[in-house]
Amino acid sequence: MIWIIEHLLSTIIFLPLLLAVFLLVIPGTWERAIRWVSLFGSLLILGVTMLAWRAMSWNAGFELQEVIPWIPSVGITYKLGVDGTAMLLMWLAAFLVPIVFIGSWREVSKNVKMFHVLILLLETGMLGVFAALDVFLFYIFWEVVLIPMYFLIGMWGSGNRIRVAFKFILYTMAGSVLMLAAILYAAWQCGGTFDLLTWYDKGFNPIQQFWLFGAFALAFAIKVPMFPVHTWLPDTHTEAPTAGSVLLAGVLLKMGTYGFFRFAMPLFPLAVVKFAPLMLTLSVIGIVYGALVSLVQVDLKRLIAYSSVSHLGFVMLGLFSLEPHAVQGAIIQMINHGLSTGALFLMVGMIYHRRHSRLIADYGGIARIVPMFAALFIFLSFASVGMPGLNNFVGEFLVLLGTFQTQTPYAAIAVLGVILAAGYMLWAVQRVFFGPITHDENRALTDLTGREYLALLPLVALIVAIGVYPKPWLSKIESSTEQFLKLTKRVEMIVPVAKNTTGE
Repeated sequence: MIWIIEHLLSTIIFLPLLLAVFLLVIPGTWERAIRWVSLFGSLLILGVTMLAWRAMSWNAGFELQEVIPWIPSVGITYKLGVDGTAMLLMWLAAFLVPIVFIGSWREVSKNVKMFHVLILLLETGMLGVFAALDVFLFYIFWEVVLIPMYFLIGMWGSGNRIRVAFKFILYTMAGSVLMLAAILYAAWQCGGTFDLLTWYDKGFNPIQQFWLFGAFALAFAIKVPMFPVHTWLPDTHTEAPTAGSVLLAGVLLKMGTYGFFRFAMPLFPLAVVKFAPLMLTLSVIGIVYGALVSLVQVDLKRLIAYSSVSHLGFVMLGLFSLEPHAVQGAIIQMINHGLSTGALFLMVGMIYHRRHSRLIADYGGIARIVPMFAALFIFLSFASVGMPGLNNFVGEFLVLLGTFQTQTPYAAIAVLGVILAAGYMLWAVQRVFFGPITHDENRALTDLTGREYLALLPLVALIVAIGVYPKPWLSKIESSTEQFLKLTKRVEMIVPVAKNTTGE
């Protein structure tokens, strides 16, 4: 128990891995036992995450640090630590996994044991990404995430799942290879250490910053995904199982935005000044383009997938605006998007399980058949478009407020994304839930079950809580926002080339 208290982050990260190993010794035919063990185990992980939450002071830089020599001969350490932003994202990952297990209780009927093992391995990778303070360790966790997601899509996806799984891994690996080369070069320039805080202190000269920023930014932009490297996302969301879509939208995409927040921007502030107009332009294009393409989608799941391109454009816009309100809005929007879009994907999975169709034209008028399902879906649609009083409004309002102060033209164009979001979501709601019932198959649909309420209501409660009273959440990221801006605005500091390990 004392070890757990002293190593809370390690406990949180590796509990899913230990639970996955335990599941491997359970006979595959004991499917009910596997589901219950996975659910209670994930709730235990969430509980330990809340212990770490309570142990945080939220205003003291990186807390709960753990430092253990790992490969000292090449400067690699096992170093963990979290600030407010990292802790919130770890909590989001730990919170969504039990929701996924509950939501997939009836939907996954083949290879049940392997499905739960892969979700738990994915959780270890996600948690590790947000806690790592050694850049090489961060890269290891970054790559670990790819393997279980690849198999989740390939084994439990639909349609062209094999092709989509390959596309997913090829896109992300392409960016990862460049990032690895940049990591190795940066470590060599910083005296052979991979310690992130040391990299912050030593810095890089302008030419190094431009090239290193480019390598890191491409890897993170693919993961976000930003326009024009977003094309893997709609296909992946469409063919992935519900659990994969929820975790992809809820957490994996935030690995990209977190990468910009923690690595690419603070490490290379001169490059940020140079590339900010390009990144702001791509962010605004993503906002408007994602919304416009969502308007013409005939597949409900694909519509929500393209909406993620638009919503995450707001996150990138807020970060590169370099204004405190906008940055805070970007961070809280990472959480908001994970909750609202994750819930929408969960509900699409529920209706697909009943009707075996995601086509909007195959529905119509089903609000009178499944009234509670319709009510909750409409509520989540309002949250997605940023209705005041719900969570997305807080993030998008802060992003636009801050961006108007520093980058007015970009903010003026980004507002179109809010208007278009109301258009594509409300039009989809109208076509799916209202009007006459045009397909007799829909008359046999059943409304939400108790298990489905159990999966959705915690998400609904948090959406309302953040929307009505965001202060407790915003206060937890004030310190990390200030530190981010302090590091990213070091443009007046022209850094000489750092000495390499030979002292030359």
